[in-house]
Amino acid sequence: MEGLFADVAAGTHVVDATMFWSATGGGVRRYLLAKHAWITRNTGWRHTIAAPVADLPGIAPLPAVRLPGCGGYRLPLRRRALASSLEALNPHVIEAGDPYRLAWAVLDTADTLGIPAVAFCHSNLELLAAQFAGPLARAAAAAARRYARRLYRHFDLVFAPSEAMKRRLLDWGVEQVACQPLGVDTQAFHPARASRTWRQRLGLPDDARVLVYAGRFAPEKHLDVLAEAVRRLGPPYVMLAIGAGPAPPAGDRVIVRPFIAEPMQLARALAGADAFVHAGDQETFGLSVLEAMACGTPVIARAAEGLAELVDNSVGVAVHNGRSDSFAQAISCLFCQDRTELSRRARERAESYDWNQMLPLQLMHYRHLLRGGARKERGMSPPRRSPAGLPQ
Repeated sequence: MEGLFADVAAGTHVVDATMFWSATGGGVRRYLLAKHAWITRNTGWRHTIAAPVADLPGIAPLPAVRLPGCGGYRLPLRRRALASSLEALNPHVIEAGDPYRLAWAVLDTADTLGIPAVAFCHSNLELLAAQFAGPLARAAAAAARRYARRLYRHFDLVFAPSEAMKRRLLDWGVEQVACQPLGVDTQAFHPARASRTWRQRLGLPDDARVLVYAGRFAPEKHLDVLAEAVRRLGPPYVMLAIGAGPAPPAGDRVIVRPFIAEPMQLARALAGADAFVHAGDQETFGLSVLEAMACGTPVIARAAEGLAELVDNSVGVAVHNGRSDSFAQAISCLFCQDRTELSRRARERAESYDWNQMLPLQLMHYRHLLRGGARKERGMSPPRRSPAGLPQ
């Protein structure tokens, strides 16, 4: 594997900087940990994760302030201090994993060191802004598009985890975009992880139909829709929600459990469930859905954004609107089908996203940038705030 990158010097240092990092999980955390392990195991390159929460050995800490009620996340604010911390790591290529203040510090670092700057677009700013702006949704979405264009045009390359997100970026006016899907460890996430003991520990009857959700408890995940769908269905359906965040689901037929950091333990829950459910309509990819599919677990998911590229009726049920009655109908429909065949196809699709296939593609992009160098002039203005109130 190392031979693929022989024209780039051994010891090449890749730094990933993101504020999307906390002890209570998230897809960005799982992506970066998988990336770190793969680069260390398969190449002669170095990889460092720089984040505001240094909860694991080797994490480079970044200055930030605490965000109450957000599951342990911290907010980096001091652009110059952030850039100084990143410059001290002396990277050869640097990737920004969020679109806020830290992303501008990544660009400052790239300018100072003369290295390529990459961004990974994990968040759809347009949809997020519209969701939280209420009656001003249209104006907020337009402001978010302008901000995203202003930020991302300075990067040498912007990764989009799905074709849907790539189209969004191009529509915003960002030109240097590459679709780079996330991946899954198909050895850790495997149907063999299923355990009857795991189900018994939930204290449920043998005939229970267990629907699992794993991820952030955030408003855009629409966990209330799933809880209402399970309430409508009644026995023997039960929803198990694994994660943390400000908007956990609630209901008589809902069980909430803390975030599971260890992949094998999470895989045991995903493989032991009867189906995985996800009502999010803003997902740029859907990593937890892919992990469930790798465990051979059929998926009921909203047919929107990145999820629409992972889930169709061959691996579960795609739901084309956000109503709880539609999800209830989809769940009921799934249990009328041959779930053995759905499980086989779900596993097969997940295998095509194994990290051993996805990460070499990403490093090929790095190699191309390293061979060609970074832009000489990014044309950035001094630090200030955008009209939308988003930090530049």
